[in-house]
Amino acid sequence: MTSNNSDMTGLVKILSLTPPALQDNTSDADRLKGALSLALTGRVQPRIITIDMSLLKALPQLLRQWSYHVRCAVFKDRSQWILTGITDAADTRPLAGLAVDLGTTRVVLRLLNLSTSEILAESSFDNPQIAIGPDILTRIHYTDAEGGLEHINRLIIKGLNREIRELCLSCGMETADVYSMAIAGNTAMTHLFMGLNPHWMIREPYIPVVNTPGVVKADELGIRLNPLARVLIFPNVGSYFGGDLIAGILYAGMNTAEETAILVDVGTNAEVVLGNKHWLIGCAGAAGPALEGGVTEMGMMAGPGVIDRIAIHPDTLQFEIHTIEEKPPRGICGSGVIDLAAHLFLSGMIDIRGKFVRSVCSDRLKEKDGILHLTIVPAKNSATGNDLTVSQADIDSLIRSKAAMFTILETIAMSVGMSLSELQTFYVAGTFGYFISPRSAITVGMIPDLPIETYKALGNTSLGGATLALTSPECFDEIDRIRDRITYLELNVNQEFMNRFSAAKFLPHTDRSLFPSVKVLL
Repeated sequence: MTSNNSDMTGLVKILSLTPPALQDNTSDADRLKGALSLALTGRVQPRIITIDMSLLKALPQLLRQWSYHVRCAVFKDRSQWILTGITDAADTRPLAGLAVDLGTTRVVLRLLNLSTSEILAESSFDNPQIAIGPDILTRIHYTDAEGGLEHINRLIIKGLNREIRELCLSCGMETADVYSMAIAGNTAMTHLFMGLNPHWMIREPYIPVVNTPGVVKADELGIRLNPLARVLIFPNVGSYFGGDLIAGILYAGMNTAEETAILVDVGTNAEVVLGNKHWLIGCAGAAGPALEGGVTEMGMMAGPGVIDRIAIHPDTLQFEIHTIEEKPPRGICGSGVIDLAAHLFLSGMIDIRGKFVRSVCSDRLKEKDGILHLTIVPAKNSATGNDLTVSQADIDSLIRSKAAMFTILETIAMSVGMSLSELQTFYVAGTFGYFISPRSAITVGMIPDLPIETYKALGNTSLGGATLALTSPECFDEIDRIRDRITYLELNVNQEFMNRFSAAKFLPHTDRSLFPSVKVLL
């Protein structure tokens, strides 16, 4: 009946169908489904292939126009394969897929050639929902107002459509050339993207509308791609454990590893997962904003002129500052904040409580509106023309955030009877993970005192996991298996967490035996 001529990647197949004859009166749709199922699974199983009605209407003409030699784009939805596009096999125009990291602050897109898995282009833009509020809670409360949910949903959909169009144009393509999309974000961002009411997510017992959105038609979401295109929305486990972390687990390969490892993704929240191929446990907590650089008055996202590394000379106590692209300093990002706190502590400029030591800080310390400020960059050397300072309130906020981060790690490890010292691999995701100095983070007691080689920066694991979903068909089923394997630890009602948190609000910790290398530095 049919023959499979060749295939490309798992989501694109080139097929040569045996044309119909009096001796073979198989319908056009069944002929295509049989060949496609054979190419995908090694067996002729027409029933596992779904063809939308709009494509079914055009199919007879297309098959004959292309002499039954076709190129097919497919997408998997559990046990079914969906035909999302069909072209002439001789057509060289890329069949594209789109991976999206739907961040609270920043949205990142990656355009892929589904035939070759080649990255065609990448771009990013500020999440337009920031106009409503920088944090998740503000946005969720906004949806309670009349028309609020519709408005905040339109903001992200319009932003995505605009960016997708620009990304396609940069490659000489049209949005109709995009046949599939995989999007990973935290639970709240996923709900707002889908236009689902997140009201009960932030109210005990913290219930989202849906945990496994699955595969949805792009046009049902308002996303302008090929009319047949499908969108895989990564599942979430709880209100504060979203698809971005499941994508991270997939990208890190924790789901297939024998060795127990931990993955930390610091964004608006700090999300943590511990485990291996046999078991996974995850939790999330509010430790992110301060560790991203939001702690200080001069804090900002990484960019040209932003301080990303700081050291303090042990003898002269002079600040040794590095800025991104070596431009004049205009602010500080998360990695710089942690470096700063670590070196202020090691130099004796702040004590174990994080309080400024006047005798060591000398004339760099000034009082403004009743709050102490330490000058890091004097006005004459800054890009802003003003002193760049860190205040006592800033340091206090950082210490609370680092204490929360360490306590999250300690609590999740102890929940399975492990010590953090037993870890052999510690994955750190996101831009935070890429820029952070593990040595400085250990010094302030934010992460455990492990050998530096234990720490592995993975970059944007949310985007990486979404990319895998578009390029490796076996990942479709694995995503659900990962989700079903995760035990979610709710920190909001965990009394042990609160007890440990109090102990962690010192530099590096009240239990100095947990940080032996910091003791050596002192």
